[in-house]
Amino acid sequence: MTSSLRSPNTSSRYWQDHHARIKAVRSSPVCTIRDADMHNALSSKYSSCRRATSRRALSLTNGASQFVRGSAASPLINHSTSPSFHHGTISSPRRTNVRVQKRTRHSTLHVACQKVVGIDLGTTNSAVATVEGGKPAIVANAEGGRTTPSVVAFTKSGAQLVGHIAKRQAVVNPENTFFSVKRFIGHTIDEVQEESKQLPYTVVSDDKGNVKFKCPAAGKQFSAEEISAQILRKLVDDAAKFFGGEAVTQAVITVPAYFNDSQRQATKDAGRIAGLDVLRMINEPTAASLAYGLGKKGHETILVFDLGGGTFDVSVLEVGDGVFEVLSTSGDTHLGGDDFDQRVVDWMVGDFVAIENVDLKRDRQALQRLTETAEKAKIELSTLTQTNINLPFITATADGPKHIDQTLTRAKFEQLCDDLIERCRIPLEKALRDAKLKLDLSEIDEVIMVGGSTRIPAVQALVKKLTGKEPNLTVNPDEVVALGAAVQAGVLVGDISSIVLLDVTPLSLGLETLGGVMTKLIPRNTTIPHDKEEIFSTAAENQSSVEINVFQGERDFVKDNKLLGNFKLDGIPPAPRGVPQIVVKFEIDANGILSVIASDKGTGARKDIKITGASTLSDDEIDRMVEEAEKNAAQDKVMREAVDTKNHAESMAYQCKKQLEEFKDKITGDTKSRVEAKLQELHEAIDGEDTTMMKEHMESLQKEMMQIGQEVYGHHDASGQGPTGTGGGGTSSSRPSSDDVIDASFTDTTPD
Repeated sequence: MTSSLRSPNTSSRYWQDHHARIKAVRSSPVCTIRDADMHNALSSKYSSCRRATSRRALSLTNGASQFVRGSAASPLINHSTSPSFHHGTISSPRRTNVRVQKRTRHSTLHVACQKVVGIDLGTTNSAVATVEGGKPAIVANAEGGRTTPSVVAFTKSGAQLVGHIAKRQAVVNPENTFFSVKRFIGHTIDEVQEESKQLPYTVVSDDKGNVKFKCPAAGKQFSAEEISAQILRKLVDDAAKFFGGEAVTQAVITVPAYFNDSQRQATKDAGRIAGLDVLRMINEPTAASLAYGLGKKGHETILVFDLGGGTFDVSVLEVGDGVFEVLSTSGDTHLGGDDFDQRVVDWMVGDFVAIENVDLKRDRQALQRLTETAEKAKIELSTLTQTNINLPFITATADGPKHIDQTLTRAKFEQLCDDLIERCRIPLEKALRDAKLKLDLSEIDEVIMVGGSTRIPAVQALVKKLTGKEPNLTVNPDEVVALGAAVQAGVLVGDISSIVLLDVTPLSLGLETLGGVMTKLIPRNTTIPHDKEEIFSTAAENQSSVEINVFQGERDFVKDNKLLGNFKLDGIPPAPRGVPQIVVKFEIDANGILSVIASDKGTGARKDIKITGASTLSDDEIDRMVEEAEKNAAQDKVMREAVDTKNHAESMAYQCKKQLEEFKDKITGDTKSRVEAKLQELHEAIDGEDTTMMKEHMESLQKEMMQIGQEVYGHHDASGQGPTGTGGGGTSSSRPSSDDVIDASFTDTTPD
């Protein structure tokens, strides 16, 4: 039976004085000293502030203050007024002990021999950055891009594609191309029913209710963690090439500030599957503030407005002199650029149904084309007042092929998305209220816009209206989060010093108590790392076990909040109700991940759990995926090489055919025949999927194509149109006479 707990009668005075203590830390000169000294000085400042407000004993150990508070003895349980309790319930004790620990983040790791990167694992695009010369810099991917599409695909031959190459083939392979998986990570299938209906690929669940993606080409189902791991692996592999082949095994990964515990743990699991040691997970708005505020000396209060592809966050921070303190954060994990795209898709589908009586959402390829076109239209309307949507042969009926040719104006787009834009208002206003700075909005110095969707003019107008500030558009919204993650990575390995980061937990954490009430032990916007413990007791006679349900959220009843996990503490000796003392301790680490420990003070019986949530992977599943990835690494490399070789071969064949047509009047028949023969051999190798033969025939064809060039230039020389301009095509010198012409060397860019 689900247990019920009784909430202890605790004072909120400590939390009311939270910002006063932090302000005391900020005003102290210790904010400019380094690492461990800074940590101890800040902790000392915290404890001195607490001395002034605490009515109980205070002890200082290992640079971290411990606040122990007692309450007056509670009355005995009144059987006439208390509800009936059954096996597995616990109630409030006669005495409550609370231990609160505050620690600052500081440099403790020194792994200078290893390259550590910062990764922005985004819904639509991802990026990786590193610290070079004390400054963060984006690492370009293998294709030369500064961001990589968060897309993974599997071909019918079993090849795995990631990034741009996966995105390009999505229209012809929609059921095996997975994108926007970040919106599913850490969720159960019941939580993402609406999102799953809008995709061209199939979202299913396993017997535990975990989200899985059905992949017909691979003949299996993938979790969101596995797909995310493939994106991470692509990013670190490209970074390794950037570093000259040096392996990258450690990273700082960003997550939306409003991600709950399950989503954070799932993201960390994705890093583990990718073979990464995730040194730290950092909130995306906080990362953006690190990139923005690095090197700034003055004190500023900034608001970070982060509207990405699938999530929305708002954070208020104080920045200056190397201290980055998050005052509040809020957000919506179901709001992002994908939702704006979907409104355009729905508009196109609705119009098409009205005109042709055909529902394009039933056609996977049509839906993929609509999704890509909607994103393109949204981007164009950020700079244009209208855009043309032209999709020929979108489908076919008995009457023949059908097309879409429409004009979408910015005004119409804003009308379609009006409620989405309005949804941005609520988290923004909540973050401002929670900051508790007694501020009118004029005290915000800068509004930093992060995420590609902040380019939407209506979004910028809303921010300006609510804050009274012109949004700061000087940072690149697609790159600033990765740059901030690199700064945090630099701090952890000692490449960057004199940085103190005080981040917060975005959502309250608590237990289920009598009547399904959510009793919060750790309120939202509590600085992390943090721990707290309270003592409970049994609520039934001779109760031998208790079951504890842990929730996260802001609603008053647990049914409206997120169940993170539950566990049972057994072995409690028979005793009257209210006599056993059960200590429940919550610990949040620097990544925002929760652990819960319960123990019986009388027997020493103890049970602990790292909250993994109902939808994340077990350790055995993660180990299996890691082993599978390592085992298949060589095979994956061969398959990737085969795909790259085939793409290069097809490109060469196309260029060769084009040159034969273009220069048919300038080459001999013999040369043309030889080139056509080699071209045919290459086509046969491509059709046969023979990588070795493709390479051999590409080399042979390359030599024959050089003959085309020689004959074309010889034809120009003979006709007096050669580079020398002599008109005679003399043989006395093969070099041009003009001093302005230089020799050029060419580098073969053929993939290995």
